[in-house]
Amino acid sequence: MASRLNPYISFGGNARQAMEFYKDVFGGTLALNTYGESGQQDTPEADQIMHAMLETPSGFTLMGADTPPGMSVTQGDNFSVSLSGDDDAELRGYWEKLSADGSVAVPLEKQMWGDVFGMCTDRFGIPWMVNISEPQG
Repeated sequence: MASRLNPYISFGGNARQAMEFYKDVFGGTLALNTYGESGQQDTPEADQIMHAMLETPSGFTLMGADTPPGMSVTQGDNFSVSLSGDDDAELRGYWEKLSADGSVAVPLEKQMWGDVFGMCTDRFGIPWMVNISEPQG
């Protein structure tokens, strides 16, 4: 899979409704994964969206999620730029450059869902998410 760059929007509990709205606007295929499906079935967030991805016929990709407990959402500041794919060397190279002289919120390392993931803010204040998946054989 080629690397992909797209916006990632954080929502305060209404990610499902927002992503369904964007599907109505742009068309395409919407995949929704809840916190409950990811092993947090006995929590108040079980039905909230841990990750959503809309892929449109025009080639647009939009991702989003409900903000995890303990994190805040401020409209206007509720986005990141997402870099994802399976080219480990390429994506690690981007990570190193983006995080240099910036700040790292989540170190680039293996996560519970099996991918390598990290979050940083570059030196210009732009938040980035990098997700490296296993190559699809």
